Amino acid sequence: MVGIVLSCYTVAALSIRPFSGYLLDTFARKPLYIFAYFVFTAIFAGYLLAGSLTIFIILRVIHGVAFGTVTVAGNTVVIDIMPSSRRGEGIGYYGLANNIAMSVGPMVGLFMHEAYSFDTIFLCSLASCSLGLIMASLVHAPAKPPVKRDPISLDRFILVKGIPAGVDLLLLSIPYGMTTTYVAMYAHQIGITSNTGIFFTLMAIGMAISRIFSGRQVDKGRITQVIALGMYLVCICFFALSSCATLTPHHPLTAHTIFFSVALFLGIGFGTMFPAFNSLFVNLAPNHKRGTATSTYLTSWDVGIGCGLLMGGYIAQISSFDRAYFVGACLTVVSTLYFKLKVAPHFERNKLR
Repeated sequence: MVGIVLSCYTVAALSIRPFSGYLLDTFARKPLYIFAYFVFTAIFAGYLLAGSLTIFIILRVIHGVAFGTVTVAGNTVVIDIMPSSRRGEGIGYYGLANNIAMSVGPMVGLFMHEAYSFDTIFLCSLASCSLGLIMASLVHAPAKPPVKRDPISLDRFILVKGIPAGVDLLLLSIPYGMTTTYVAMYAHQIGITSNTGIFFTLMAIGMAISRIFSGRQVDKGRITQVIALGMYLVCICFFALSSCATLTPHHPLTAHTIFFSVALFLGIGFGTMFPAFNSLFVNLAPNHKRGTATSTYLTSWDVGIGCGLLMGGYIAQISSFDRAYFVGACLTVVSTLYFKLKVAPHFERNKLR
């Protein structure tokens, strides 16, 4: 039942993303962003009043719809307000804020769960989102110029030119999904029974380090080179992560050192690729389809993470976590080869800026 409740949020977010991209490209972006942000914030107050599981599930679905819309809208607004010469850098800093939130949020939530009630957690979430809503309302987004409305087609909901990159990103996000979900269990398997949260802290630090140089390199036109560099690093990291279980019986200290070192370099690798992939999708789309481009980018990433949850759990159940990470490492190799042979040449032929 818990799984159903939790999955409602993700499924709703994934289902709305293609449509939210279309709406963002059709109507004024900032009002839609603010409205979705308001709904997302208000749902936390709804959780406090939910008196039955049915109402809670309904609220989770609405929350997922609001999340799917506000993430696409926020990303698109950031692209709108950034000068094209610094777009990669701007996307990098925006992504860093997301990464910090996704690292700090779970740790704070778990700490509060041990010391306070769920009502207190929801009230703090409501306060945090309210502050975010105020900040969002202060953003000065440019007026969206009128454009000719194309007939309804697949390209209005999914960036067709971005499908090869979407497939590549999906393959890459499968092992990422395995890591965020199962790495704590894997740590216990190799004998690390405390301070497993440091893994995510090191990942966040790695992502922060990567923002120093990756965004600027993207702005210099080196999008495919930046992505390829991140892919090479991530490939090495996942093979190293899968080897920790084999090393532990013979060299436990070495295995533990590799385990936490991998976290830092995974953060650098994924942090390098995030803004570059985002820019790649945006550069394949005309200005009036930025919402669709962003939606396709985020949908590909989320679908891959969802597949990673299922695949990682299944492989671990029939075998072990180190085998799951080995499969993930192999997928990164496939993703890298596909990028070099298909995605990069396709991008160079079809990029608009």
